[in-house]
Amino acid sequence: MMQNHDIEAYVHQLINPQTRENALLELSKKRENFPELAPFLWYSFGTIAALLQEIVSIYPLLSPPALTAHASNRVCNALALLQCVASHQDTRSMFLQAHIPLFLYPFLNTSSKTRPFEYLRLTSLGVIGALVKVDDTDVINFLLSTEIIPLCLRTMEIGSELSKTVATFIVQKILLDDVGLNYICATAERFFAVGAVLGNMVVAQAQAQEQPSQRLLKHIIRCYLRLSDNPRAREALRSCLPELLRNPSFTACLKNDETTRRWLAQLLINVGFADAAQQLAQDIVAPTPLTAA
Repeated sequence: MMQNHDIEAYVHQLINPQTRENALLELSKKRENFPELAPFLWYSFGTIAALLQEIVSIYPLLSPPALTAHASNRVCNALALLQCVASHQDTRSMFLQAHIPLFLYPFLNTSSKTRPFEYLRLTSLGVIGALVKVDDTDVINFLLSTEIIPLCLRTMEIGSELSKTVATFIVQKILLDDVGLNYICATAERFFAVGAVLGNMVVAQAQAQEQPSQRLLKHIIRCYLRLSDNPRAREALRSCLPELLRNPSFTACLKNDETTRRWLAQLLINVGFADAAQQLAQDIVAPTPLTAA
């Protein structure tokens, strides 16, 4: 088991290009064992610059797509360390002030579905997801000002199920902040861009050969429910909410997820489908009262 002095040695090895790759690997594997790794990374001379150098070095491999599994794994180890910095309460604000998330956006703008690119997108989303896990309006303001929504929507369209789930979670967390909800509902273009992607994802889940993903559906439904808190969006959802969400055959996949079923029932009530909501609520054990919007 690595001791603190081992961690310190590996962090210093990040500065040297000759020893960096092994240091990245070791630190990324052991990072959860050292809660204060983030401040140590941030305040160590040249460390963050070395991590950014790793990120920038693979930009030429993005288009045309030429990213190898080895290169993807290496840069994802660097991203894992940046996720530590993004997660830690003592370094999160400085991480944002330095605009470091912007270095990850080119990875989210890729379209190749090969495993190296998918792993790169997923790990990049993990950094953004770490930022939004803590309810902080400053984080939401930063992400909105840097156009994160279109990048998340892109991943929600082309990514693997896991990448779609993380991207939808990020959109959900943005929506749950009043600033985020007001931003997305400020124009019809923004609302329908989000609504169209959510709707397409519901249809794709119905058409999948395997059972629909409960985790992904949970985030989709929570996004819709939050959108229904906005009067203009609620009115629009009456005509554009996927019919599948009122289809008992489709929503049966949520039979073991009481929380999501309640969210869906409340969503249906909010947008004016009380009968469908009542049918759904009958399957919930000991339901709590659902309120009209």
